[in-house]
Amino acid sequence: MRSWGSSLLGVGRYQSLVRAGLAVLLLGGLFWALPLRRPGEEGGHHARHAAPALDPFEKAGVNELTEGQHGPPFRLATLDGRTAALADHADKLVVLNFWATWCQPCTLEMPTLEALWRAYADRGLLVLAVSVDRGAPRGLIEPYVRNLNLTFPILLDPELQTSGAWRVTGLPATFLVRPGGSVAGMAVGAREWNSDEMRALVERLLPGAEEHD
Repeated sequence: MRSWGSSLLGVGRYQSLVRAGLAVLLLGGLFWALPLRRPGEEGGHHARHAAPALDPFEKAGVNELTEGQHGPPFRLATLDGRTAALADHADKLVVLNFWATWCQPCTLEMPTLEALWRAYADRGLLVLAVSVDRGAPRGLIEPYVRNLNLTFPILLDPELQTSGAWRVTGLPATFLVRPGGSVAGMAVGAREWNSDEMRALVERLLPGAEEHD
């Protein structure tokens, strides 16, 4: 199993940069140490000499990662007073979303995440939405969740430790984690998560999907 690379920045310095970046960025890139799969590369969806055509990841606006990459483990408190860990859901396709109440693009995409969750929850998809609001102010987060009628689990990252470990420097940032724990892709910025293109991608990643290809 390969793991997140951490050789480019020291942990303390990196966490400081993450905190500063999240305070000023609504959209941005991810400081990402993992290799992306490029069109035309061996193992990609494109034949090396085929005419370029968008694959399901590209159509959905998701950056595909090379296979076998795993994100850092975590266990976080949830808004309802429980705890949740990525490892608890190794049998599911997890849509791991980092967001904040002050992030307007996050608010714009939340209803589409809810729609995706409701459409595929009974087929093995789970949305885990990690709030990076500093200090996890329930007076802001609870009415936010209630007003948007969000029903998927809300996790709290009050000190930005998990978002730092996942190298998030802009919001929203979303990762598609395959059953088994490998990270299939990432999206930086808001997406329409219940679009036809996104659903086509999700269909390929759901538990048991490979058995039916």
